[in-house]
Amino acid sequence: MIKFYQILTVVLIFASWSLKTHAQSSVTGANVVTTAVPFLNITPDSRAGGMGDAGVATLPDVNSQHWNPAKFAFMDSETSASLSYTPWLRKLVSDMSVSYLTGYKKLDDVQTISGSLRYFALGDINFIQNADDQPLVVSPSEFALDFAYTRLLSDNLSGSVAIRYIRSDIFGGQEVDGNPTKAGNSFAADVAFYYHKTFKVNRRHNIFTAGLNISNIGSKIAYDDENKHFIPTNLRLGIGYSIEMDRYNRVSFTTEANKLMVPIGVKKVPGDNGSVVIADPEVNNKSVISGMISSFSDAPGGFSEELKEINLSFGAEYTYNEQFSVRAGYFYENPDKGNRKFITAGAGLKMNLFALDFSYLVPTTSNHPLENTLRFTLSFDFDQMNPKKKRSSKKRRRRR
Repeated sequence: MIKFYQILTVVLIFASWSLKTHAQSSVTGANVVTTAVPFLNITPDSRAGGMGDAGVATLPDVNSQHWNPAKFAFMDSETSASLSYTPWLRKLVSDMSVSYLTGYKKLDDVQTISGSLRYFALGDINFIQNADDQPLVVSPSEFALDFAYTRLLSDNLSGSVAIRYIRSDIFGGQEVDGNPTKAGNSFAADVAFYYHKTFKVNRRHNIFTAGLNISNIGSKIAYDDENKHFIPTNLRLGIGYSIEMDRYNRVSFTTEANKLMVPIGVKKVPGDNGSVVIADPEVNNKSVISGMISSFSDAPGGFSEELKEINLSFGAEYTYNEQFSVRAGYFYENPDKGNRKFITAGAGLKMNLFALDFSYLVPTTSNHPLENTLRFTLSFDFDQMNPKKKRSSKKRRRRR
């Protein structure tokens, strides 16, 4: 008979980036931080996907909603939208994918509103209560719908607040081990800031950027009437630098650090041969705020292990005449915290009204489930349909 937690664990394994559950090992020291609805932290778009999953401090683009909605204040166009698609974990399954629709609208020179819809299809899963039963095929899915308000706080600084509704239906309403299940629901918020400073070096326009985003600050999610699970509250912090080589060529670099702000779920206790690390049954009793605060000091290995929970991204982008881009990046996660290490590459082509981007992921380890991950993004710049707005966008671009 399949237990409730066995099914939940399987779903989380296939849904998460690292494909790992909480490890309990005093030998390796591997204590992987996991949460419910990990699809919220999957990179949804091709530009950031080609730059090592870095996006909080890069130059603004239409997909900024996920990374840092405060970047919308510095967009040149008044209205844009994009659609992204990622076949997910195709090395393991053939019917899992992430779809992402996002867009924004400038209300004036100071205010911007934006929104996005993220849909995660987990493919078909067979539910079996007893060995002789005919399997029941269920197609689980999760989605998140969010809206953001962004305001320019000064000539170089902007801030944004986003609200998000999350729904996770991974059991299809099926009764598991005699326990009724339900779709999980949660509400969350993001708080983000972005700094954008243009200055001249050798008569060329260079740009320094910095970004901060604390995302998914929200209620726990439950799939039954008894157990609640933390959602992936995440802290992103990054800087970027863009160099104008001449009138047509620009090179940009960025680096980013991010950390899950949720309890680790394990604790150190005395054992027969010294201290051992075991699961903490009380972890889900913590409040959301308490969990966020304790996430900086609850690692069994102390401060050195806390540093291991910080993931690093490095990205570079070359752009020609604001029309063609080539990107590369690297993502690093500590071996004890998931061990995701991969190189990324990507390219983009802008043709007036629309732009097409794609990215490709190459793990640095063999037989990795993320191997050959492709992302595709189609963006639309609606200002190009209006000659007056088109000229206005070009003027703003020259000023910056």
